Amino acid sequence: MSSTPAASSITATEPDELIRVQELVYELRVQEVMTPRPITVLPSTPLTELMEILRTRRISGAPVVEQLQGRLLGIISIQDLINALANHGAADLVAEHMTPTVVTVRTDDRAVKAINLFAQYGYGRLPVVDQAGALVGIVTASDITRGLLRTLNRRFQAEEMRRYRASHIFDDIASDETSLLLRYHVAPRDFTHGGEASSKVKRALERLGANPSLVRRLAITAYEAEMNLVIHATNGGELRVEVSPNRITLITEDDGPGIGDIDQAFAPGFTTALDWVRELGFGAGMGLTNIKRYSDSVDVESAQGRGTKLWAVFLVGNQA
Repeated sequence: MSSTPAASSITATEPDELIRVQELVYELRVQEVMTPRPITVLPSTPLTELMEILRTRRISGAPVVEQLQGRLLGIISIQDLINALANHGAADLVAEHMTPTVVTVRTDDRAVKAINLFAQYGYGRLPVVDQAGALVGIVTASDITRGLLRTLNRRFQAEEMRRYRASHIFDDIASDETSLLLRYHVAPRDFTHGGEASSKVKRALERLGANPSLVRRLAITAYEAEMNLVIHATNGGELRVEVSPNRITLITEDDGPGIGDIDQAFAPGFTTALDWVRELGFGAGMGLTNIKRYSDSVDVESAQGRGTKLWAVFLVGNQA
């Protein structure tokens, strides 16, 4: 077994409020934070009309959609308009200058995917489509920030009501050895359902009365560990959480290609994810880094061609 040093406890340099926000980024769906019904144009819209729309609406671009079904066809920016006008294309139509290949997110994607795509491509906004490919919204970094603040405000009261019973788990259970095992199968390459197991783990711990700070740290770790299974497992993997009075242990096992250099795998930004996975906004190389960061200790056992097993331990009494 190869081990990494125990992660440091969360300190004043990383307050609980910051962890709370990061947890929500993994949890919120795009449809909860997006701006619905964006201003759009048709491929047949003249550039002179587009110019007036951008001016009066004070926007820097617009999605281009199909007239009947609303399917997203492309996007046109103010820079596209400027370039067209500079080349005496004022009489042209939007279809002649729009960008047909557009990076999008779906309504059921998690907010963290949008943030990863912002960072990867340098975009300020992303069109949001439904499962049929129809445009239903636009999401920006500001939308995500506002959505986080709204959700934090809604949850504050509910969390305060639970806090009185959140100091220990199993306080009222008399047993020589008490534990609860949660077990979840994670399908490979299933990015649509990725994160569902970690959400269920979070809800279970909340109902058990676990310390909110602990729940947030474990929810982030569980999401990262689950997405590693989605990305790297060949035939799927398993995520288990063993809850006992003094500690919670998160365990994942997969049958993937394995890790050749475990120390290198923990380096921020190191990834073996395929290009198409990264284009989807996953596999940025921060999964193991975050797992180490938020757990009290982490161990990894792996070899090339033999899959990977990971243990992340959280001490119930070790809360910031």
